[in-house]
Amino acid sequence: MNQLMSEKSYAKVNIFLKIAGKRDTYHELASRFVRVHNLYDVISFIKTSRKAFTIIGNFGCKMESNTVYKAYKLVEHFPNVKEFFEEYSVEIEKNIPEFAGLGGGSSNAATFLIMINKYCNLNLSKDELCEIAVKIGADVPFFVYEYDSANVTGIGEIVKKFDEEVLNIDTITPKIKCNTGEIFTIFREKYYKEISKEESIRLLNMKSLDILNELDIKKANDLYEPASDLYTELKEYSKNGWYFSGSGSSFFRINNGK
Repeated sequence: MNQLMSEKSYAKVNIFLKIAGKRDTYHELASRFVRVHNLYDVISFIKTSRKAFTIIGNFGCKMESNTVYKAYKLVEHFPNVKEFFEEYSVEIEKNIPEFAGLGGGSSNAATFLIMINKYCNLNLSKDELCEIAVKIGADVPFFVYEYDSANVTGIGEIVKKFDEEVLNIDTITPKIKCNTGEIFTIFREKYYKEISKEESIRLLNMKSLDILNELDIKKANDLYEPASDLYTELKEYSKNGWYFSGSGSSFFRINNGK
């Protein structure tokens, strides 16, 4: 057996996603991220003879655009890292749909950082890993902390654990590749609004199930209306009890008849 190690890289959904303001070219948000336990990729470090950093897997992008490659470039200067990946390749078994609002790429980058930290003995704290993670993407810090449920604010870099029961989540992903940048453009032009501080605090203190019992799909996620303007076929999936994750195209529901 030449496999060194494998870790699950979980998907997430946004129970709610509200825009709280702007910071330079970024949007500040208030959101509840929840880990999806039944949907995950698997990342493995496998003995190789390639002598160069290699990612093996079925991706819809070039290696240079892959979040795991970006994570590697940010840590390759640490002791032992370059040498380690002269002996081991990164293999990613993809199960999370890409460009789907489920955080697959962000999760892969975070899991990769956690694995490097352990296997190259970097001894970095979660907070130190997050300083690296936020340079890769706004959703990556949530996955570094490995919480089941967390409140995420700022541009994604402020992650606070939220204690609640583990949720059983069903997801469906229409075969529609949603372009996050274009969705935000329509949001700014046509739907721009900022959640008040009071409303943000109220939602961040509520349990996820209570939030979804109160809000409909449009009120729960500020990006649903601009996304369904751009991709009208999304409306066919917005059935009662289903909610929209991230900038799409995935929908989810809580199935707590466990």
